Amino acid sequence: MENLEYHNPVLLHETVEGLNIKPDGVYVDVTFGGGGHSREILKRLGENGRLLAFDQDQDAQENAIDDERFTLIPENFRFIKKFLRFEGYKKVDGILGDFGVSSHQFDVAERGFSTRYDAKLDMRMDQEGLLSAYEVINEYEEEALKKVFYEYGELKNAPKLAKVIVEAREEAPIKTGEELKELLLPLLFKGKEFKILAQIYQAIRIEVNQEIEVLKEFLRQTEQLLEKGGRISLISYHSLEDRLVKRYIRNGLFQGEAEKDFYGNISVPFKKVGGLVKPSPEEIKQNNRARSARLRVGEKL
Repeated sequence: MENLEYHNPVLLHETVEGLNIKPDGVYVDVTFGGGGHSREILKRLGENGRLLAFDQDQDAQENAIDDERFTLIPENFRFIKKFLRFEGYKKVDGILGDFGVSSHQFDVAERGFSTRYDAKLDMRMDQEGLLSAYEVINEYEEEALKKVFYEYGELKNAPKLAKVIVEAREEAPIKTGEELKELLLPLLFKGKEFKILAQIYQAIRIEVNQEIEVLKEFLRQTEQLLEKGGRISLISYHSLEDRLVKRYIRNGLFQGEAEKDFYGNISVPFKKVGGLVKPSPEEIKQNNRARSARLRVGEKL
């Protein structure tokens, strides 16, 4: 049974439709979570189809699907090529990714992902990871903190936030989310405090889990792993991720434009399938966390 409490899958049908599933194909869900997308893929596979899924979060292992066509790999999807080879697959027919934090991770207070709870500064998706939010807040130099808030939270007052944190931790370490909130709330625009706090938490979480680097490493491997005509179907939740996915599908690069040959032709790994897909008002009403989701689909040329 699908674990909706763990994670209510966003754009479920649109994302799986984007894969254009062949019943006997091999597919990968790199963000297994509660298994919602994986279960939908399995419904469309025949007895010779295969689905491999990745999730580094130990909690997700409890949702593993009892199906001989399914394999759950307890690793970060930045290692997708290595572990698919280990399982005996050099090429696959489609790869699905639903990036961001699962509902379960937000709702378990002690994981420290949500601004709603007072918990230790943690935010690790892999609970055995060495870098947590505590180290980012208490050990990063002011310039490094400023960069995290500016680049990953897109916060204009990043210098002020970094300065106040560095000054405060000289008195005593900042150990919990509540301590961090109390420290920063006076600096935030009235009426927008919780929106800005969410951006601050997002920035710290991206740094803790190296999400931008992981996404880049993953995207670079997709063009090597996909069969011709195979597809990537990817959901992003903030502009940094969406921009990387959009540019990679468009020209195989994260910045700049693809080089043209002597005749003015460009060689790109993917073609765009359809346009940008956003959740319907009905889906957002049922699941508020879907509001920032953006789906893009690419097909290997």
